[in-house]
Amino acid sequence: QVQLLESGGGSVQAGGSLRLSCAASGYGYSSYYMGWFRQAPGKAREWVARISSDGTTTYADSVKGRFTISRDNAKKTLDLQMNSLKPEDTGMYLCAAGRSGTGYIYWGQGTQVTVSS
Repeated sequence: QVQLLESGGGSVQAGGSLRLSCAASGYGYSSYYMGWFRQAPGKAREWVARISSDGTTTYADSVKGRFTISRDNAKKTLDLQMNSLKPEDTGMYLCAAGRSGTGYIYWGQGTQVTVSS
């Protein structure tokens, strides 16, 4: 089992940057693929980025070129560097851990990101 705790959210003006972190505890972190999701009020949860256990990354089109996902398996951490932020990036950002065949099965509580114009 893996427990996840996000940090690093806050308020920033459009064009600014934030770096989110997700600290994992428990066993088997390096064997999970990890993802970042976000949810704005009144909207469905949206996938943002994914990183596999070997470091392969994929991004939603809406954040490609602006966000960078990374992980440190030794430290059991997951980061999301967010640059050139837009008001539409506002939302609760959650990290999640998953395995092939099961999908994302562990979720953090989330950290709020607010981007003002």
